[in-house]
Amino acid sequence: MAKKAWKERNKRKTETVKKFAAIRAEMKAKRDYAGLAKLPRDASPTRIVNRCSFSGRRRGYLRKFGCSRLTFREAALNGLIPGVTKASW
Repeated sequence: MAKKAWKERNKRKTETVKKFAAIRAEMKAKRDYAGLAKLPRDASPTRIVNRCSFSGRRRGYLRKFGCSRLTFREAALNGLIPGVTKASW
């Protein structure tokens, strides 16, 4: 389980990216790289980490389901994810 601070930090980064998205796009179009460098570091979308929506784990993240592999497996076995069943042949 990830610390609450890590989850909150990632939320803050997401909000900062949204706030500066238009400004960054405008500066990139003008090729004003000096101006881009003056923006906050967290304004860059590459600073956002994909985290599990349940546990906050960042490794083993499945984009399609928005959770980690461990949480996905638990939810799938309990039948909480529609259309996902355990493979058997």
